Amino acid sequence: QVQLVESGGGLVQAGGSLRLSCAASGRTISNYAMGWFRQAPGKEREFAAVINWSGGRTYHTDSVKGRFTISRDNAKNTVYLQMNSLKPEDTAVYYCAAAASGAAVILPTTPARYDYWGQGTQVTVSS
Repeated sequence: QVQLVESGGGLVQAGGSLRLSCAASGRTISNYAMGWFRQAPGKEREFAAVINWSGGRTYHTDSVKGRFTISRDNAKNTVYLQMNSLKPEDTAVYYCAAAASGAAVILPTTPARYDYWGQGTQVTVSS
């Protein structure tokens, strides 16, 4: 079992930055692909970014590309999401997730491909 705990969310003005962290426990996540998803009120959970097991490959959805950066530190069993130039439409609960297919050629971008989830952290961007 992998337990994931997100932190770093909060209230920020448009144009500001936040850095989310996802700390894993229970077992090492060094073999897992790690993803960030978000869910706004009344909307489905949507993919934001994913990183492969080594950190050598990443993919960001178009709406966050150039503004958000996913990274990981396997020695600390932690994944990060640096969010810059935040917009009000980025307001959502942000979830990190772990997928056992860490070495897959095609990085997982759908919730169904993930095995473990955190409880989420709220990010609110004011205009």
